Amino acid sequence: MNQLSRLPPAIDPPAPTRRRRGAKSGVFAVLDIGTTKIVCIIARIENDGEPRALGFGWQRARGIKAGSIIDLEEAEAAIRAAVGQAEEMADTRLRSVVVNLSGGQPESRHHNIQWQIGGRAVTEADLRAILAEGRRRGAEDGRETVHAFPLGFTVDATPGANDPRGMICDQLTARLHMVDAAQASLRNLGSCLMRCDLEVEELVSAPFAAGLATLVEDEKQLGSTVIDMGGGTTSFAVFAEGHLLHTAQLPVGGWHVTNDLARLLSTPVAHAERLKTLHGGVLGAPDDEREWLPVPLVGEEDDQIARIPRAMVVGIIRPRLEETFELIRDRLDAAGLSQEMGRRVVLTGGASQLVGARELAARVLDRQVRLGRPHAVRGLPETAQGPAFAAPLGLLGWCAGEGRPLLDLLPGLEQPPGVFRRLVNWLRDRA
Repeated sequence: MNQLSRLPPAIDPPAPTRRRRGAKSGVFAVLDIGTTKIVCIIARIENDGEPRALGFGWQRARGIKAGSIIDLEEAEAAIRAAVGQAEEMADTRLRSVVVNLSGGQPESRHHNIQWQIGGRAVTEADLRAILAEGRRRGAEDGRETVHAFPLGFTVDATPGANDPRGMICDQLTARLHMVDAAQASLRNLGSCLMRCDLEVEELVSAPFAAGLATLVEDEKQLGSTVIDMGGGTTSFAVFAEGHLLHTAQLPVGGWHVTNDLARLLSTPVAHAERLKTLHGGVLGAPDDEREWLPVPLVGEEDDQIARIPRAMVVGIIRPRLEETFELIRDRLDAAGLSQEMGRRVVLTGGASQLVGARELAARVLDRQVRLGRPHAVRGLPETAQGPAFAAPLGLLGWCAGEGRPLLDLLPGLEQPPGVFRRLVNWLRDRA
């Protein structure tokens, strides 16, 4: 008789709970502060673990450049308007929000930290001490840590442990990924939100959030890069083995394309934006030289209309996007992530919708490229679920527990508060 036939039947493990660890309870809000628009979504987590939007508001951004606040009064007015729309729709009043980090020149830093355990069991205090050591090593004047992701642990000589708590060893080695940003930018953000009577509950890297909204699980595991082409910045995040490995930001976006058109065609910015949206692209067509487009000129009477071939519009847009993808390629090469990032690139963000952007990215980056549309969210209008809204929809996923590290080891109350938290506390005490 076969030995396997005498074994007891296998018992399926219990199904995991649908509510992810770290998911928020009750009603919460996310706030996406971008260069061209500000989006606020109020939501709750349903029984199946997925978010449902209760309120939605958006406004054109004012007082913001390259993701950072440059005019407190203008930014405050725009944020208040977007939040007010969402509050009215959800019939609730917000006190705190989860905010994306799209400014402050965010950078990634990696650390390998060896920690002596001495033959006893690893405790959570050991892991918190390792994270504190990572923050100490990564501390720089004018920078503040925003994310601290453990990428894996080596227990003595055995790598691959995700959660070493309770394991007995002499030495524990941790791989840490730290994301930091400029303190001045964080202070201005905190000050602006305090003027709006809001507290910052959490800060989440914008390209990381875009990846949560657009990548499928296999892409996160096998290695992929998500490129979020926003209005004032283009940011990217590299995922592999389910972790965020790297993130960076370029101070160029869709607004720069609009500005190029306005400057080189001597047309108002509003018309340049319309020209980009309706006729823009990077791929030429045989009829482009024969398709003439009306272009009003700056300072001229309304009836003074110039006409240009569509080929001229393509000739202005294409170099700017080529430059953007070349900069991304150079930054990825400099980070030494060619092996980890795999062969997959996902484009998202409003500027990614330009005709031909996908094909151009594939040629410049020498990767397989797809356009990333965010995963659908209940309760939101269809117009708010396109690539331009990838970052705020990713924030909803984060609040539902998506992408949170296996070990939620952000410093507890016993740890000294960071610069950003100290600023928020200082402002609150004097309100």
